[in-house]
Amino acid sequence: MLLAALRLTAFQDDLDSLKVCHETQKLVFENGFVRVIDDSIPPGAAEPRHRHPHGVVITLADAETETRTSPDSPWRKGTSKFGNVGWSEPTVHEVHNIGTQPTHWIRIDLK
Repeated sequence: MLLAALRLTAFQDDLDSLKVCHETQKLVFENGFVRVIDDSIPPGAAEPRHRHPHGVVITLADAETETRTSPDSPWRKGTSKFGNVGWSEPTVHEVHNIGTQPTHWIRIDLK
């Protein structure tokens, strides 16, 4: 059981968004309860496959993106509007900014 838990932890660390997306995501605050991430993707750029636990996402700029949850799944287009605040379930995904402006979100990931 302990070995399985260690393997899961190692897998999760490999997909940790701050490690995988170090060019687009910056740590703003962290304690034992939350991790706050400033996430901005330049136009045409993408974030590789990474994970987030459940939490709150605050949209600070209008955005047009494509997202997929696995290499075999189709890309899904989406839009985010400035000022939106929403709940996010745990996810593993890739994100591509298909818009002409940088994306900008604040993620409050719960631990």
